[in-house]
Amino acid sequence: MFFQSWGDFFNMGGYGFYVWLSYGISFLAIGILAVQSYREKHRIFADIRREQAREAGLKAHRQEKAKGDI
Repeated sequence: MFFQSWGDFFNMGGYGFYVWLSYGISFLAIGILAVQSYREKHRIFADIRREQAREAGLKAHRQEKAKGDI
């Protein structure tokens, strides 16, 4: 497609509003998805770290209890 000026490019032959609106909505949706994925990844890693610390504490408690029973 060839446009005579930047105004023609942005107007897109009378369909510019729909074209640029669709691009805007698409980029907004992709941006929201990226932010949501980033936050979810960090939440999952925090849950994993918390669970590993809990398991290490339980293991240490069991070992101390086993030493006291001897």
